[in-house]
Amino acid sequence: MKKYIYFCLMILFMSSCAQQKLVTRGEQYPKMYEEKPLSIVVMPPINQTNHVEAKDYFYTTLYAPLCEKGYYVFSPMMTMEMFQSESAYDAEQFIEADLSQFRNVLGADAAMFTIIKSWKRNKVGGSLTAGVEYILRSTKTGETLYKREGLISVDTSIDTGANGLFGLIANIAATAINTAATDKVVAGRNCTTYVLSDMPEGKYGTMYDKDQGQAAGSSYVTATVR
Repeated sequence: MKKYIYFCLMILFMSSCAQQKLVTRGEQYPKMYEEKPLSIVVMPPINQTNHVEAKDYFYTTLYAPLCEKGYYVFSPMMTMEMFQSESAYDAEQFIEADLSQFRNVLGADAAMFTIIKSWKRNKVGGSLTAGVEYILRSTKTGETLYKREGLISVDTSIDTGANGLFGLIANIAATAINTAATDKVVAGRNCTTYVLSDMPEGKYGTMYDKDQGQAAGSSYVTATVR
């Protein structure tokens, strides 16, 4: 009986280890290392929320995080004007279409698509929560090079240090003001930075073509950041 129990425990242990097996960036994003994209054009976000303005302000949050990952990113102002003049403002029509025109016209190696699935502001609780999916597609092969989705809450709560009922009221008031004042661009940028944290680095990054062995994150991530 003891041997049987020991055997079962060993099976459970081995099963747990198998489930927790480290998945590297090289394994999860092999096409990133095969194609080695150097330049990225950011497509206008696909907005699935009721916040009409989310599309424009979120678009501006994508430039800096991608640059920080070591990629050359085409100017959002320049590309937005081009998209509008060429009737390409609705990225929905390109997300599964041929992207060679962006390679031919701009010289972009890849196009970053984003789908804004949710955007909620909780003034009392003190948080801004964004649900966004990121899809990087090759303009050469049309393959999806990178894909990850995140539900990220930006903590905007304030602790005034006051005690008792007065302290509670003061904290709630201060949190509501801070949440209302938090710039949407800051919240969007924090969301993007967190979700793209496991994206292989580009040519201008210090770990370019050296981070294949680093851990890759799950395809869907939830977190609270400040």
